[in-house]
Amino acid sequence: MDILEERGVKIPNAVLVKDITKGTTADEVCTFLAEYGKISKVEFIDKLTPALHHVLIVEYNSGAAVIELRKILPYTHICEITQATHTICDLAAVCAEELSKAQTLTYLSELQKLAKITGKDYATVLTGVMSLLGQSVTGHCSSSGQVKMPPDGESEDTGPSEEHSHHHSDPAAQYTPRPRSAFPAEAAPEFNPPEVQRYVVEHIVKNDDLSLHSSSHRLRAFSGRLPRPQHESDYDTWRSGVDLLLKDSSVSDLQRSRKIFESLLPPAADTVKHLRADTPPVTYLQILDSAYGTVQDGDELHAKFMDTFQDAGEKPSTYLQRLQVALHLTVKRGGVPATETDRFLLNQFCRGCWDNTLISELQLKQRKSNPPTFAEFLLLLRTEEDREAAKALRMKQHLGSAKPRVTTHAQYAYTATEEKVPRDPLTTITQQLTKQLADIQKQLALLTAAQASPRQSTPSKSTHASKPGNPSRNSGPKPGYCFQCGEDGHIKSNCDNDPNPSLVAAKKRQFNQKQQKWQKSSNQSLN
Repeated sequence: MDILEERGVKIPNAVLVKDITKGTTADEVCTFLAEYGKISKVEFIDKLTPALHHVLIVEYNSGAAVIELRKILPYTHICEITQATHTICDLAAVCAEELSKAQTLTYLSELQKLAKITGKDYATVLTGVMSLLGQSVTGHCSSSGQVKMPPDGESEDTGPSEEHSHHHSDPAAQYTPRPRSAFPAEAAPEFNPPEVQRYVVEHIVKNDDLSLHSSSHRLRAFSGRLPRPQHESDYDTWRSGVDLLLKDSSVSDLQRSRKIFESLLPPAADTVKHLRADTPPVTYLQILDSAYGTVQDGDELHAKFMDTFQDAGEKPSTYLQRLQVALHLTVKRGGVPATETDRFLLNQFCRGCWDNTLISELQLKQRKSNPPTFAEFLLLLRTEEDREAAKALRMKQHLGSAKPRVTTHAQYAYTATEEKVPRDPLTTITQQLTKQLADIQKQLALLTAAQASPRQSTPSKSTHASKPGNPSRNSGPKPGYCFQCGEDGHIKSNCDNDPNPSLVAAKKRQFNQKQQKWQKSSNQSLN
């Protein structure tokens, strides 16, 4: 109940609404409760105790509203819009019941341990404790004037008094103490040695808070809705939690079925709501596996696992975790033997990870005969990634600039400098090839121009005069460069490069100088 204390809930002034979610239904219930008094606080709690999930705590300004509500509590409220049914309870009564149940179970468990430690029979120790409880209850009733103790030596053979029957609902009051002669004062140490009593008191006080948080299996909520809500788990994760619950021998089948049903939300809950309360958990799982389980067989999942490769910008450790999830599903469907998981995981990581330098430094291929476990493998990768990141940070601090691109790694490998801005390897290769192609076209254009220049002698004046339209005299030099990027070998309409105004201006000046020289030489030849 610590969550109530953390949120500052005044338990005597509050009521609890079971099995409710945020939204229209909660608003309608609050509207109903507001008729009994002014509401000061409304708290939605996903899990209050192992048995109470999705509850709404409604706190009033005054406890008078709760006193008025207790006349009808527990109350079943049916929403008009959704027809959903919710139970409204007194929060103080629920807390008292849950705490009493938890402490009682813990106390009985400690008594069993005490019997084992002291070597006494559990029934003997329990009888002695019950004797003390009976004397405590009798003494309390005597001090309050409700029960008159019989004189020493007389047995309590009379029926229960009116006052005693009035407290019959109290479990402790139901215990009828034996005559005092059955438990003489000198026999008390035999049943309850001082060291045992001291151990019980110290241990119960020390573990008072821990008893409220006794370990229990808690299943995350699952509804089967698509897209999956953020606060819910996928079916495989939910199913793994159920598997752990089934392996706990201390939980009965009825409790398992109840926990499974309580963790389901519509529409998944609708698929099993027709089952009876005593239906075994295996029946629940058969229906849910048919509706939400993986339908691919082991061979298909194995092939899918073998086609799982490292994505661009993905850390090796993240890639390994993604491989583990795919491999676990493959093992469940019989695609890979459970005893070979470590070997398959290492082999596929070496195939699908593009960082060959990392594989070589960690000598992963040499470990195929004795592969590490998933936990060891993951720790190994994360340690190496942390070492590389720390080294990159030291280099940046020392050089005052970002770490240069690691050219020894493969094109697709993850590097520490690429963590924030993922780089598409296909784009990088395309840019490199485009640049190389532009250089080749430039060299080819220069070579073609040099071979096409004829070695002609200066024509005579009569030749020029007879052929005024001679192209060798009138055509002049050509630009030969792109008006967009300034590169040679192509024109603007076929250019895919980014604009480069500075290079275009430089090429234009060179072309103007060539044109002026040609015109000058042409005029001299005419003269």
